[in-house]
Amino acid sequence: MMAKKPPKPAPRRIFQERLKITALPLYFEGFLLVKRSGYQEYEHYWTELRGTTLFFYSDKKSTIYVDKLDIIDLTCLTDQNSTEKNCAKFTLVLPKEEVQLKTENTESGEEWRGFILTVTELSVPQNVSLLPGQVIKLHEVLEREKKRRIETEQSTSLEKEKESTEDYVDVLNPMPACFYTVSRKEATEMLQKNPSLGNMILRPGSDSRNYSITIRQEIDMPRIKHYKVMSVGQNYTIELEKPVTLPNLFSVIDYFVKETRGTLRPFICSTDENTGQEPNMEGRSEKLKKSPHIA
Repeated sequence: MMAKKPPKPAPRRIFQERLKITALPLYFEGFLLVKRSGYQEYEHYWTELRGTTLFFYSDKKSTIYVDKLDIIDLTCLTDQNSTEKNCAKFTLVLPKEEVQLKTENTESGEEWRGFILTVTELSVPQNVSLLPGQVIKLHEVLEREKKRRIETEQSTSLEKEKESTEDYVDVLNPMPACFYTVSRKEATEMLQKNPSLGNMILRPGSDSRNYSITIRQEIDMPRIKHYKVMSVGQNYTIELEKPVTLPNLFSVIDYFVKETRGTLRPFICSTDENTGQEPNMEGRSEKLKKSPHIA
């Protein structure tokens, strides 16, 4: 009895829809009977091997997978004796479970074994019975997977390096020097009692998630104002008549200093001998150019 012809690939439209779910490269696809640890019986799935992940679809035309299995940590693949003719059965032994697979014919069984072992062991297996063209395909997939792994590792390394750099900066300067865990009232008192130390304090907002800037300006008479600084994703937005969004709290402080041409200075408690000197009062009449929402 002749072996069944290999299944045709899914239509291009469906292929494109599946690409929206994952960017992992497609190496092989076809029908598989799958029995996972929680299954009572074998389930019939159209299966795609993308990278080192098996995606299971209820049928060939489905665009959303019903289950998936990461096989990158495959311990071994063991063959099972099958009493059924023209059928291949084998087990994927993973650290947390064993998954039984069954194919509709022995030829597709050899192909599945070949592709699974190639992407998990990063070498083309020698003990599979495949045609020369199929072996060439395995070598092509091997090179693609090696390249994908290298690119993934480089990307992960860059992300970790970036996080490490950010963490290092945060350890050295976790917050601007004028940040104090004080209430609105306490910030006001600090500015009123110690004008020589500066006239701008960054403090926690009333909701404990955002921040506020408290400033003391001397125009006709000393005045206290408060500005809300909202945490939006990885940025910070100063709530002004025209909101200003900046990448970090240090930039927020710099913005106030520059907008007032140095009139506003961070309030910094220091043991420096010059701390007690009164700041230059020139330009004190400069005001923030935008009206704040009171924080």
